[in-house]
Amino acid sequence: MTAKKRFIPVALPWLLIVIFGLLATWLRYGFIESRALGHVCEDGNPPSWCWARELIVIGFNSYGYGIAAIIATVLAMIGKKPWLAALAAAIGAIALILYCYYAGAIALLIGCLRLLRLQANRMTAPSHPDRHGNRQIQAQP
Repeated sequence: MTAKKRFIPVALPWLLIVIFGLLATWLRYGFIESRALGHVCEDGNPPSWCWARELIVIGFNSYGYGIAAIIATVLAMIGKKPWLAALAAAIGAIALILYCYYAGAIALLIGCLRLLRLQANRMTAPSHPDRHGNRQIQAQP
């Protein structure tokens, strides 16, 4: 397998975790905590997108993102699929940024460690022709 073909499946889950973290950061600072958007949604005639903002707020007030992060972490620990570990890490990043600190931090840490372990197990170490695995005895010089 060439290096480029090996790089993409290894790097893609990590890139998605970063993208989900950036998305959650934008949701928190650009969509939830924005005073201008808050005042627009509190007016008598709010825009149609205010329901999405309200659902996101309900999600972290009810600790829903933390619960989802813990469930994804348990699934990642039980299953042996890298996408489950990446999902746990991504949901953990979202929960961490959206006010569910403890569960988010645990899910992000365990998801990243599990993803790293699963990726390391799938990689084969390059074999060296002069290693002792071939059981040949070399004459001393």
